[in-house]
Amino acid sequence: MSGETNSLELTERLKLIESMISEGRRSTTKWGWTFVLWGVAYCMATAWATWGKSWLAWPVTMTAAAVLSSVVASRMSRGQAETTLGRAIGAVWIAMGSSLMVVLICLAVSGRFDGRVFVAIVGAMLATAHATSAMILKWKAQFWCAVVWLAAAVAACFGSDTVVAVAFLGATFLGQIVFGIYAMVLESRRRRQGAVHA
Repeated sequence: MSGETNSLELTERLKLIESMISEGRRSTTKWGWTFVLWGVAYCMATAWATWGKSWLAWPVTMTAAAVLSSVVASRMSRGQAETTLGRAIGAVWIAMGSSLMVVLICLAVSGRFDGRVFVAIVGAMLATAHATSAMILKWKAQFWCAVVWLAAAVAACFGSDTVVAVAFLGATFLGQIVFGIYAMVLESRRRRQGAVHA
């Protein structure tokens, strides 16, 4: 009898874990717009810095994206229950973003800012955040985003300036914008299915 009880208990726990992972993915799809927003912000900052030759491009664009993300996120979160898994995933991204901003600002102020170093750091940190989320959520699509960003970081260490620029913009497009749109499409489908079943 005790063996059957343990087997049932184990089965229930596995079902609970699977449902938490599934809910974590659904929660992440709600935030697909942030991946698109930051991807577009990277492209805007790159264009402004390249053609406008302004050192203000990145600080202004990233600050604007951070403020916009915070305002929209706080409005989205009102009245919604927070899950442990959601807090964990959110913590990964907030810690990565905060660390990234501090390091890049310090590099710029110290005069050690360099395009290759920038892409290597951004690529490695985004790869880490995507990979961590992907491993927690068992989500292959997000894992491929991590691979794309890590490839950009490696290209920054060995490639020419042109290769580095292409790698960064390619990773931004695939690892942020395309992934964000994919997540938004999944969220839209889920909402439509929920409306049909309601």
